[in-house]
Amino acid sequence: MKIDLRSDTITKPSSPMLNAMFAATVGDDVFGDDPTVSEFEHKVAQLFGMEAGLFCPSGTMANQLAIKVHTSPGGQVICHKNSHVYLYEGGGIALNSNCSVKLLDGEFGLLSAVDVKEAINDKDDIHFPISQLVSLENTMNKGGGACYNFEDFVAIKEVCIQNGLKLHLDGARLFNAIVANGESTLAYGSVFDTISICFSKGLGCPIGSVLIGSKEDIKSARRARKAMGGGWRQAGYLAAAGLFALENNIERLSEDHRRAKEIGEVLSTLGFVKNVYPVHTNIVIFELKEEVSGIDFVANLLEKDIHVVTFGKNLVRIVTHLDFDEEQLELLIKTLLALSI
Repeated sequence: MKIDLRSDTITKPSSPMLNAMFAATVGDDVFGDDPTVSEFEHKVAQLFGMEAGLFCPSGTMANQLAIKVHTSPGGQVICHKNSHVYLYEGGGIALNSNCSVKLLDGEFGLLSAVDVKEAINDKDDIHFPISQLVSLENTMNKGGGACYNFEDFVAIKEVCIQNGLKLHLDGARLFNAIVANGESTLAYGSVFDTISICFSKGLGCPIGSVLIGSKEDIKSARRARKAMGGGWRQAGYLAAAGLFALENNIERLSEDHRRAKEIGEVLSTLGFVKNVYPVHTNIVIFELKEEVSGIDFVANLLEKDIHVVTFGKNLVRIVTHLDFDEEQLELLIKTLLALSI
């Protein structure tokens, strides 16, 4: 039995989701006449109490569009040193927006209002770029799926308002945080200027992210998306998957979280594991002891048809998802307990 825990991006559409996709009414979205795309964008924006949405091929594009909308060339983006927008988006901040980045530390990838305030440059000092945008990530991928306390968002927003900065949220796995913490989608919409939400991770769609914000910001993002080659045609087939996910795949994220916690608890008992990051949602990151090679560990599991990834020196990541069921969980745990390393 193959067990693939490399990421929650590896899921395939369920039969009901495929049926919804095949039944979609579509048009040409570049002309603005794909009704299913329009419905999807509107529904996501409305859920968060924001004015408009923009369906994008990827979370990377959605994040990069937000950064471009909120900055001008020569400006600066403040983010955590392990943030996706900095590490895993191909240098897009420099390439697309011609901005520099101020990288901050913070436990498990999370920032505080004090961190942000201290990072803002004096806009009257010509030696430094003007700080224009703060980008946060929730849940934090490199932090083991760590979640912010919502009060920290509110405090950071106040710092941004006081200093004339915009606030963007990379919410690739935002619904994981919302389910785990019992939070309000409307509360998020009241704090952030823009939010990107990925539907091809925990929500199980084959592709796509939505950027939400004000009508003005989304209008600018739509123009920039076109320039990047991101205009859709009959994208309603994909948007229909997103609509299905909103109705059916949010609350079930708690199952992924439970299974991830069980895996983390087992790993913490194993002699070859030095440390397990706190498991908040569906990501498990653990550190192997110095004498255990991460590459060899992953290769060992691969021989048993269990697929995981290294995530830095002696670090390994496991991500649970909707295609990972109870039977696979039991087999994984049995295999981990039987390893002799």
